[in-house]
Formats: sequence, structure tokens, C-alpha cells
Amino acid sequence: MEINGVHIDETFAEAFPMKGTRALITAQNLEWAYHSARAMTGFATSVIACGCEAGIERELSPEETPDGRPGVSVLFFAMGGKALAKQVETRAGQCVLTSPTSALFAGIEEGKPVPLGKNLRFFGDGFQISKKIGGKRYWRVPVMDGEFLTEEFTYQVGAVGGGNFLILAESQPQALAACEAAVAAMKQVPNVIMPFPGGVVRSGSKVGSKYKALNASTNDAFCPTLKGVTKSQLSPEIESVMEIVIDGLTEEDIRRAMRAGIEAACALGAKNGIRRISAGNYGGKLGPFHFHLREIMA
Repeated sequence: MEINGVHIDETFAEAFPMKGTRALITAQNLEWAYHSARAMTGFATSVIACGCEAGIERELSPEETPDGRPGVSVLFFAMGGKALAKQVETRAGQCVLTSPTSALFAGIEEGKPVPLGKNLRFFGDGFQISKKIGGKRYWRVPVMDGEFLTEEFTYQVGAVGGGNFLILAESQPQALAACEAAVAAMKQVPNVIMPFPGGVVRSGSKVGSKYKALNASTNDAFCPTLKGVTKSQLSPEIESVMEIVIDGLTEEDIRRAMRAGIEAACALGAKNGIRRISAGNYGGKLGPFHFHLREIMA
């Protein structure tokens, strides 16, 4: 299969089950909502070392938020429910409670509860008060700029992590330009995040290492500087490879995001140095979700 001169490999991205949740952060204005959201979702690129994967999903207009202020929605993914709850609560306490004018609300209304204000309320040292509205409990915690308003719980659902595709180009600037176009398109798809910096990974990995302490190491088959010294999957004209990883609330969300991203990358075409689209998998041994590139783009 070729799209605008870009070869689509006959392969698949291999993904795995995760637990996911969404929270809504509001503030006096978008700038302060973003300050809080960026802090809350920082250092959350990979569960390999970060404990969770997280990112900003989208901006919210005042009409979309519980308190009628501007905000952003954030998504979190972890390998299990306990880890997810711990990460959300810790990050809420350090990054939202602390952020001027912020408030925090549930972004998913059904599933297993994930504490937001349930335990953070104790920061109020007995001065906190709660109120039930529409069956939901909200906490008002006194803080130095006024009060921190938070819903007691958000909720977790089954999710999918590790959707991905690789962009292979003739040069590093061309690969990055294609990734930027792909991420911009994928940000229009709801229920997904691309957790790495700018949505892009330059250090794709393989399972295992020659060093026993490491579970993952550089994906040498796709490293252009290793052509000739390893079993390379790169042809001579490929000089840069970058990966986009996607976490989503459902398989279909991942599929839509991959299609949007690959379409955007291929729109630049071979004339701009984009030569191939591939994907990372482990022969079907890592996870039950297989996203076949040619089926997605058919």
C-alpha cells in the first residue's frame, strides 16, 4: 500500500490493556488551568519509569465545565487501578491543590471510584466542608487564595495503551515535520493522548537488553546510525525515524487517532522526504490489541 508515495508497511502496532480516567481542571483563566494541568501530567511519558502515562486531552469552554470557568481535560493511564488512583491523588495534591484559583472535577461519571478530594480534604485541617449536589459530593478546602473546590471522586474504566506508528524519513527535520503534522491532527480526536514530549518519541525501544538490569533498550533495527552493524530494517535513504505512541479509552479511539495521524504524515508525501510508515510490535506476545496499519488506512 502507498499513500502519496509513502509506503505503508504490512505490520501492526501491538497494544495492551490499561486502566484510564479523566479529570477536569478549571481556573480563573486558561493560562492558570494550563499551568496546573501541565504540572499534573508532567513526568508521565511511560509506565516503565513514571508510574503512569498522562497528558492534556483538550481545552474546555466555560459552557463545558461544572463551575462555568475555562478549563482543560486531562487523561491518565496506568497498568492497574491501584497505581492509577495513587498517581491521580498524588498529582492532584501537589499540582492542582497548590495552583492558584484551580478547581478539580470528575471527567468520567461511571466505573470504579478514583479519589480526587476524598483524602485531599484533610489538608483543610478540620475547616473543610462538603455539600452534595445532584448526588455528587464536593469538598471546599480553605487555602490561602480562597478555597479549593474539588469533587470527591472521578472514575476509572478499562483502556488501551501503547498504540503507535513510526514515521521513516530521509532527514531528521522531515521526520519531525511529519510528526508535528500528525500530532496536530490526532489532537482533534477525543479520548486519546500522546504522552511523550510534543507527542513524539525519538528513542523507540525493544524489549530486553544485553544489560540484565534493563527491561528495554534502543530499537537498534530502526536506528539509522547502526545500519551495517545490526539487523537493520532501514533502507539506505532512511536517515531518521520517530514514533508516536497513543493511549486511548477504547480500541476505536486508538484506531481513529492512528488513521488521523498517518493521513497527516502522508499528506506531506514522498516529495517532502517521508518514505515509510511502520509500527512497533513484539510478534503478538505483548498485548491483545493489534492495530494493522493497512486495515486502518484502507
